[in-house]
Parts: sequence; C-alpha cells; structure tokens
Amino acid sequence: MSTPRFRRVLALAAGAAAIVAVTALPSAKATAATPQWAPAATATIHPGTQMFTNGAQCTANFVYSDGVSTYVGYAAHCAGTGAATDTNGCTTQSLPLGTPVTFNTGANLVSEGTQVGTGTLAYSSWLAMQQAGETNADTCAYNDLALVKVDSAYVGSVNPSVPFWGGPLAPTTQGTTLGASVYSYGNSLLRGGIELLSPKRGVSLGDDAGGWTHTVYTVTPGIPGDSGSGFMDASGHALGVLSTVALAPLAGSNGVGDLAKELAYANSHGMSGVALVPGTEAFSPII
Repeated sequence: MSTPRFRRVLALAAGAAAIVAVTALPSAKATAATPQWAPAATATIHPGTQMFTNGAQCTANFVYSDGVSTYVGYAAHCAGTGAATDTNGCTTQSLPLGTPVTFNTGANLVSEGTQVGTGTLAYSSWLAMQQAGETNADTCAYNDLALVKVDSAYVGSVNPSVPFWGGPLAPTTQGTTLGASVYSYGNSLLRGGIELLSPKRGVSLGDDAGGWTHTVYTVTPGIPGDSGSGFMDASGHALGVLSTVALAPLAGSNGVGDLAKELAYANSHGMSGVALVPGTEAFSPII
C-alpha cells in the first residue's frame, strides 16, 4: 500500500468542521533589511504557528531569509488542490504563487482562531518541479516544501525559535540513522489547543529514496494539521518537513522530507540565497 500524504485540515464555516487527510499525507545575507526578531516569548509567528491557505490548516516548520524578505515554511501539499490519493508533486495541481496565507493561533474544530499575520505563497516545490519538467521519481514523491513570504507589517512579530525545544541549527546534510532521536512541534487544530500534545520526540528508522525522505516514529504521531511542521535531529539541526503518514507496512510512522535537499532545490529553481534562520533560543531536548 502506498504511503498516504498528509493533506492539511479544512475548517468549515458556520461552526462546523471537516477534516481531510490526503492519502498521499549560505547563511542569509546581512543587509539593512534583515529584521530584528521579536522575543521568543512574545512572538506570534514562529515555527509551530498554525497556517491557513484557502481555509485549510497546516503547521509552520522553520523561518527562512534571503537577506531581504522573511519566509515561513510549510509543506507544498498544504496548497495542493489534488485528490486525496495524489502523492506525486510533479503532477498534482496546486494553488498559484501569490495565494494569500494567514498565520493563526488557537484554531480548533469550530474556529480558525485568531489571525496574527498574513503572507503570500512565494515558492512551491510542486509548482517548481512541474515548471522544470522534473522526472526523478524520488524527487517528485518527496520534495514537499513551500515558502510563504511574511507581509512586511508582520515581520516584527516573527521569531525563528522552535517552541518548547529551542533551535533550530542549520540544516543537516547527514540524514539520520536507525534509532536516532528526532524532535518536532506540531500544531494541528484537531488537538483543540492542548499544547502538551504539540511537542513530539521520536526515533528515525533511517533514510530512504536516496536521502530524500526519513521515516520516523514519534509520541504522539503526526496527524492532519501537523503537515509541514519541522523536524530536528538529536543535535538540534533542522532535518526535514512532515509530509506523510503511513498506513502500511509501518502503520503510524511519518515521512519527513529532507530539508537540505528541498532548500537546495528551491535555490536552483526560482529562489536565490534562501537559508534557514537559526533559532534565538538554544536547543534543549528536555524530555
């Protein structure tokens, strides 16, 4: 059975809700435009922030910069428009660049919570691969990163630190090994705002697909709405982006796209000089 891709969570109007889980589930340049980050304790846009695209919810992974603009990442499939069984980013349709995205807090099954910022879809690996005519099967299946440019009015509300864990450090290019620890922070509206369920610690089962993806188990597993959230390795280096949930043969495991590969692809297909911004808070795996 194929690995299902996490689709984002859809919040319906009029207080009802419908959950759709897609069954496919250089450092920044120092310029005058480089922002002063908000304090981690008070920032409203950060890794783990809920993001809504056309009414559908995902979770922010990390903060990025090209020295001019500030971006927040999530999964490319968060802006996808394909069916639940579509897993190929080279063929599945997506909303266009320029699509509005909001940053929210406190979303649950009956409400999108409070909007704390706005941005626009600036890069989608799915759109980039389709434009480039990408044919590598592993790349098409696992390159699942999108970047949302934060509107200038809200850049001062951003901090790059991961809640609870701290970090991240620069993306690792070493992948993971069997049994290696991994750390994440999901923020699905399905959890109803129970923050104790957001920090996740787990283990990797190693790399697959030429290093494009890492299979992980966490407590608790990633669920729809966690799509796009970031994973760090045991040293706090950014590892990847939550993309899929497996039904078989490893039920309950998650697929994490390799961030170093995804960023390299972005910077050679439409973006330039985009790099992860390290957290202002030290990585501290306290549990």
